[in-house]
Amino acid sequence: MRDATARPLWTRALVRESARARHLLAAGEWCLSPADAEAVRAVLARLTAPLPTRRGTAAARARATDRDRRLQRTLRTTVHHLDAGTVSPPAAALLAAVARALLPWHTAPNPPLAAAAPRYGIAPDTTERTAPPTEAGEALLPDLAALFTTLAETNAPGTVPLTPSVESWRARHAGRFRHCTRPAPDVWAAETVGCPECGGKDGPWTVTCDWHRATLGCPCGAVLREHGLAFSEIWLVLPDT
Repeated sequence: MRDATARPLWTRALVRESARARHLLAAGEWCLSPADAEAVRAVLARLTAPLPTRRGTAAARARATDRDRRLQRTLRTTVHHLDAGTVSPPAAALLAAVARALLPWHTAPNPPLAAAAPRYGIAPDTTERTAPPTEAGEALLPDLAALFTTLAETNAPGTVPLTPSVESWRARHAGRFRHCTRPAPDVWAAETVGCPECGGKDGPWTVTCDWHRATLGCPCGAVLREHGLAFSEIWLVLPDT
């Protein structure tokens, strides 16, 4: 991939994490764990999924929807494995970067059915009423497919998993965090995270994460470790750094 300065803001994290992943692979420092391999194969299948064959007068419009749906499905598969909490820190960092890059497709073309469903805000460089940049999103697919193919190849039979360390990070978030659950099909519930000491919900929160666990620091001094938030509910609402 090109240097991050040549990319729009919403792909900066992806450029950074893809470069780190390629460096680790070239140095022989990363061989996937079984959980990593499962996530990589699932995301790779979405990245390389062919578009349906369309015929008829409505084919062009349907194909445009198919293109965005492929990107949306890649995002949702990535978030699913990120939030499962079973992948290694370097895999979590890469999946999170892929999710951030594909954030414009969170609600396009198929928005969640319920108002309480996860809402990650508006991706940088986009607005609510602007269609997602489909061509820019599709331009990410070849490089990502190549990277995820190389990652998958490290999980050959008999290969011993090797997991490199990943640096922790810290960020601030002036706003609310919402934890979403899905108690039944098409039924969503959401709860705003509040400080157990002062009851505050608006922050500014200090977020510290080692890709195993994230903690939230309240301005009152309390530290929340058992907040229930998934990685995506934290990472995808933070400003890009």
